[in-house]
Amino acid sequence: MKLISQKKAIFLLIIIFVVAFVGGIITGNHFIYLKLGKWKAPQPIFQSASPDANLDYDLFWQVWSILKERYVDQPVTDKNLFYGSLKGLVSGLNDPYSNFLDPETAKIFLDEMSGNFEGIGIEIGIKDNRLTVIAPLPDTPALRAGMRTGDKIYAIDGKDTSGMALDEAANLIRGKKGTKVKLLIWRAGDSTAKDLELTRDVISIKTVSWQLVGNNIALLKVSHFDEDTWNDFQNIAQVILKANPKGLILDLRNNPGGYLDTSVDIAGYWVGKDIVVTAKDAKGEVTEYRAKGRGELKNLPIIVLVNGGSASASEILAGALQDYKLATLLGEKTFGKGSVQELENFADGSALKLTIAHWYTPLGRSINKEGIEPDIKVELTEEDYKLDRDPQLQKAIEILEKK
Repeated sequence: MKLISQKKAIFLLIIIFVVAFVGGIITGNHFIYLKLGKWKAPQPIFQSASPDANLDYDLFWQVWSILKERYVDQPVTDKNLFYGSLKGLVSGLNDPYSNFLDPETAKIFLDEMSGNFEGIGIEIGIKDNRLTVIAPLPDTPALRAGMRTGDKIYAIDGKDTSGMALDEAANLIRGKKGTKVKLLIWRAGDSTAKDLELTRDVISIKTVSWQLVGNNIALLKVSHFDEDTWNDFQNIAQVILKANPKGLILDLRNNPGGYLDTSVDIAGYWVGKDIVVTAKDAKGEVTEYRAKGRGELKNLPIIVLVNGGSASASEILAGALQDYKLATLLGEKTFGKGSVQELENFADGSALKLTIAHWYTPLGRSINKEGIEPDIKVELTEEDYKLDRDPQLQKAIEILEKK
């Protein structure tokens, strides 16, 4: 069984959406037919190889009818009820990374994956049961306002985020350029939460950049794995090789992930054609993802910078290089997202993002919820932030200059 095509595999984004569409929903051997209008359901409503005898499936239509007839703010549209029921269907998985995307939201999601959208420029997730900033993106309102990895978001425009789904939070934060959003932020070490007002803007992400630092050390920054990352990385890698640096620093800090195939392809610059990651699905079947590279960068001494904003696809790359002892990881423990999402697109423009597997490093390590510990731990302190110091980068330069 082929688990998933690499082009569909998405680690991310940690932003949750909801989708609804009119028609039949097929999930494995289960069929749910919804006939709109008079909402008279065919019998049986649920066809399953193993229905739960303790559940009254007709209850769905009883509730539907009551909402249509008695809810105070009329009219109640079939479309809204149907969309909401599908959102609830997926939320029953209790998985923040599985969600439906209606056509409009699916377009926004794909725009974000291509690197262009409007908002404040943060990736969010659930950490310790609280809405958490995974990473502020480069050159965005969020980063300019001083938001950091690990910040907890307690309210959005005065709305408490306790128990809030990620899709709802993302929709409240997202908005048109020039509009404002107020976030109540708590940061570890602070005595109280603080309000932060941000003005939304167009977010355009350049995911790969490089420069020479120290004594001929190449600093290669990958901030995200999106549609343009692979081509940009190949071009920059060739420039770096021609520069013949003494060593290489791969900066994956605050990289929240992205496309699986992109991280696997990039890993090939070090691991050649070896296994980068394996994924195990619900049936226990394992799929290996091998790079197709030639190891062009493996002879350069390399340090990989990571922190709590390094998640998903960036953890795959860092974990593979650590397992093969091709790089030294320096910084802070990574986020710990070790699940695989498949994006299934439908004819009406909607999509389903579903967790279908857990992934493991080449040595079989599961990173889910645990994260990757760096080989050399260097933390950024509050004073470092205030004085705009980067001891992690400086330590990496110091180590490579001594080689």
